[in-house]
Amino acid sequence: MRLKRDKNLGLWLSTFLCTLLFNTSSWALPSISPASNDNLKVYLEQIIGQQGHRNYKNSQELQRVSAWIKEQMRLFGIPCQYQNYSVNGLGYRNVVCTLTAGHADKVIVGAHYDVFGETQGADDNASGVAGVIETARILSQQKSQLPYNVEFVFYTLQEPPFFKTEYMGSFVHAKSIQAQKDHIRGVYILEMIGFYDENLVQEYPAGLKWVYPQHGNFIAAVSNIQSYDLSAKYCESMRILDRLECQRLVAPSFITGMEFSDHLNYWKLDIPAMMITDTGHFRNKHYHRATDTLKTLNIAKMAQVIDGLAYSLMMQADE
Repeated sequence: MRLKRDKNLGLWLSTFLCTLLFNTSSWALPSISPASNDNLKVYLEQIIGQQGHRNYKNSQELQRVSAWIKEQMRLFGIPCQYQNYSVNGLGYRNVVCTLTAGHADKVIVGAHYDVFGETQGADDNASGVAGVIETARILSQQKSQLPYNVEFVFYTLQEPPFFKTEYMGSFVHAKSIQAQKDHIRGVYILEMIGFYDENLVQEYPAGLKWVYPQHGNFIAAVSNIQSYDLSAKYCESMRILDRLECQRLVAPSFITGMEFSDHLNYWKLDIPAMMITDTGHFRNKHYHRATDTLKTLNIAKMAQVIDGLAYSLMMQADE
């Protein structure tokens, strides 16, 4: 009888340990719902649309996408405003949405919604926009537990010919919040988070290939020294949740490839900012091509990236 009881105890302990090992995400923070593959697919389809390319020449399509984003965020109970500005006599707008949790400090989560040329821009950057929207949905359900207010920003005019100019939507936004920078705990930019390849396809700026994986099956967290803690916490969140492999790169903006997104404009103003990315053209050969379509994306891995971000933002309450 004792032998049977010991066997039962051993079986129970084994089952308990396996539950801890293989269900880390639900054990670590059970109150946060995971990102939804189905939601992401719907967002991606709506952003890409059927009415033309959302580039700077097609202001009507940019207006459609920005209006849809604003309405989608409203459904989560997150109010938005347009940040309007003009370039060469044409009107463009960021969408700025605020999840207010009653704090003085805030974090910013953003992504650009325009595309380069006549492309669908599924990875670049419908994936990032969908990621911000799904992050907003998850955090809106945790409003009372948020350690900071969260500002979700959807930028226009990130792509050439406006990249690295004062007409970038992120430059306009960064300047508008410069006076608040002492209350900004960090900026998280989602820039191409949907393309993965287990094969040895990964490329890097000169000198980095000896340090990082050759496969393309990881998410990268890019930061400068000032935003070191942001990328550290993000990758730690991915590890705790047992999600996609996360690789950190801490480097100054003058290193080629480190500045290829909207975080650059916050770095210029000494605001801590990081980029979460699948590494873009260093991996995805569909970059800025007509082949950058929805069928090339791995939505399940996108969801893992978002889980890590939501967890990281919630766990900052422990600071």
